[in-house]
Order: sequence, then C-alpha cells, then structure tokens
Amino acid sequence: MQKLAKKFIEVMKECSHIAKAGTNSFHGYKYATSADVMDRVNSSLAKHGIASAARPELLSLQDVTTVKGNTEHLATVKMTIELTDVDSGESCSITGLGSGQDAGDKAVMKAQTAAIKYAYMLSLAVSTGDDPEADIHTDQAGEELSVVPLKPKPIRKRVSQNNATVCVDCGTPISDKVFDFSVKRFGAALCMDCQKNHQAV
Repeated sequence: MQKLAKKFIEVMKECSHIAKAGTNSFHGYKYATSADVMDRVNSSLAKHGIASAARPELLSLQDVTTVKGNTEHLATVKMTIELTDVDSGESCSITGLGSGQDAGDKAVMKAQTAAIKYAYMLSLAVSTGDDPEADIHTDQAGEELSVVPLKPKPIRKRVSQNNATVCVDCGTPISDKVFDFSVKRFGAALCMDCQKNHQAV
C-alpha cells in the first residue's frame, strides 16, 4: 500500500490542525465541529484521489433517565471508513466510535456524526490545539453536576502500542487519573470531552 500511504501522508499534512470554531454555550467550551472536520478531510481526500465509503454499525441503543426524570435514547455507533486510492486501487479502513443522546429520534445520527469525526481525527492525527485532560473547569463542574451513570459497566480498554487506557466513546488515550474520575462519576472510561457530552443537566 505504498502509493496510498504516500497520499495519506499528504492528507495528514493538510489536515494536521483544525481550529475549534464551535462553541457549547451551556458548558462554555469550544470544539472542532464535525462540519469543519469533514470539510477539511473530504477536500484533501478528493484532491489526492482517495475515495471514501462509510459503513456504520449500531453497537447499542438504550434508554437512560436524566436527573429530571426524563427518558432519553443513548446510541453507540462504530463507523468503519474504507479509503481507496483511485489510481492504484489500494485500500485500507479506519474506524471510530461515537455516542449520541437525544430525547427524540436523533441519538443514532448524533452517534454516527461523532464516530466519523473521531475516525478521521484519530487516524489523521488531527490536532485542535488543546489537551482535554488539562481542563480543570470540567473537573470543577463535575463536582457540582448530577450525572446519569452510563451502561454498560466500566470498561478499561488498552491501546496495543503503549498499553494506555482509552476513552470508550472516541478512543482518545486518557490518564489513570481521568479514568478513575470518569468511572466514579459516569460509570465508564471517558475522556474529558466525552464527559462533557454525557453530563446530565
């Protein structure tokens, strides 16, 4: 896959950094939007003649109860993206995990959007210019907010290269301190960004 790999490196260079243009007004943090990630990545893939085909797989769909007693749907999706070099025919696949919660019918769509976003960000080593584990404001907010524990039970995954714990939602490596805090507050191993998504208001 040398030809595809060379093109993929060029895509990585062009997508190495994506500015955080989105703002969560309720929790007061900025993030790289899915639209910005998709626009940058798709433009670069098309430029270098790499076709993509996404295949979602619904891993779980369950109802959760918020602290206000409302029932919402929580979906977790695995997204597999097949990348094919149109010149050589070489191909490879990348994957991402995403969860979405909604009171209506958009939980699966939110999960798919998160999964494809993080599949590209992790595979292309996209930087958004911050370290989520250094977000002290989230730690402080977690002490004040009531949260709904996630199911299934706490999961501690390992990355084969460095034996590091990773977030069960997006696959981002997390420290033992963040893992312990997340399991205690949410019932699952989550990075700081995904903890924000699962906070129940």
